[in-house]
Amino acid sequence: MGSMMRVLVALWCATLTVSNAELSTTFYSETCPSLNDIVFDNIFQTSLSDPRIGASLIRLHFHDCFVQGCDGSVLLNNTATIESEQDALPNINSLRGLDVINNIKTAVEADCPATVSCADILAISAQVASVLGGGPSWAVPLGRRDSLTANRTLANQNLPAPFFTLDQLKDAFSVQGLNTLDLVTLSGAHTFGRAHCSTFNNRLYNFSGTGNPDPTLDTSYLEVLREICPENATENNLTNLDLTTPDQFDNNYYSNLQSQKGLLQSDQELFSTPNADTIDIVNSFSSDQDLFFDNFIESMIKMGNIGVITGDEGEIRLQCNFVNGDDGSSSIVASRDSKDVLVSSI
Repeated sequence: MGSMMRVLVALWCATLTVSNAELSTTFYSETCPSLNDIVFDNIFQTSLSDPRIGASLIRLHFHDCFVQGCDGSVLLNNTATIESEQDALPNINSLRGLDVINNIKTAVEADCPATVSCADILAISAQVASVLGGGPSWAVPLGRRDSLTANRTLANQNLPAPFFTLDQLKDAFSVQGLNTLDLVTLSGAHTFGRAHCSTFNNRLYNFSGTGNPDPTLDTSYLEVLREICPENATENNLTNLDLTTPDQFDNNYYSNLQSQKGLLQSDQELFSTPNADTIDIVNSFSSDQDLFFDNFIESMIKMGNIGVITGDEGEIRLQCNFVNGDDGSSSIVASRDSKDVLVSSI
């Protein structure tokens, strides 16, 4: 193991035991003691060739938790009895990292058969993604079980869109038991990753039917984005969510908002909505990265506890993309991993 990787592992393991509801950070300490290393090693190796994977894995965990709780339902493929959440409008042809989760699950099953849930692998992966990006480390509460179902309708309903107003964002988070501080904090995950032109084109040419660009978008940044995303272009190009440090997990996301250089409307709404209670939070996080990191840990743990199933409920899937007893032989159209990143509001 190289010196850089040893440092990252040390940082990752630095935090100790906490408990949350029925979850515990020591849940697998005896039944699968190698779990953390397996997850870390797989994501680290992937990140060497795919610097976007960290942002993709955090998004995957978010999109799991906002639909019937953190239960691994987002990982399920279409079958004769399941309508995959991967084909919901906020997810279709956009979720990345599904193959990474499957690879981790295969390695975990070889070492600790029928022990670790896919929902827990998602939660650990999001934490590893933060660490590898230079962000905070925390002890992940574990003990989730996997769902037996998915809910595409709920995915379409619950996942916030990149064109949401601040009130719509607050409503979407409130449904999940998350408050305004959680909203601003978790939005900071847009400090790295990429987004397609289709997620912010509405801001560049005809914002809200005015025939003009979004007035909260910096004019010099507007011209840069128009070069990447020409009007009526057929290509759905990618650009960085954070134009300053695109692959680094830091607090520059908030500084960008102060300069009217948030990429998505749902990002800039946090700072540019007149008299919003989110403005002071953005200012605080922009001036104090440690404060942002501390709050990010708290909000990620809080989000990771949404609607968890534990004990004898659900199951421990043997394959993350199928419930046990269904290996996909009866699939309708199997959902596939995508190289695209169409972001929701987080």
